[in-house]
Amino acid sequence: MAAEISAERLAQLKSTFASIDTDGDGYISESELKKHFPDLPAEALGAMSQAADSDQDGRYSLEEFIRTVS
Repeated sequence: MAAEISAERLAQLKSTFASIDTDGDGYISESELKKHFPDLPAEALGAMSQAADSDQDGRYSLEEFIRTVS
């Protein structure tokens, strides 16, 4: 996952992930995404779900998040 990411970038991504994961359960849910990005169109959420949610559990782990934004 993070082998090619610098320690500084990894720390930034973890911080961003934590700011979106408002309930602190270690996953970003669709509702948390909507709260953090209220103007994000439904089409973008659907596309992100297909592209980023590799295990299709309806939420994004830190690993999925990093893979998507890196």
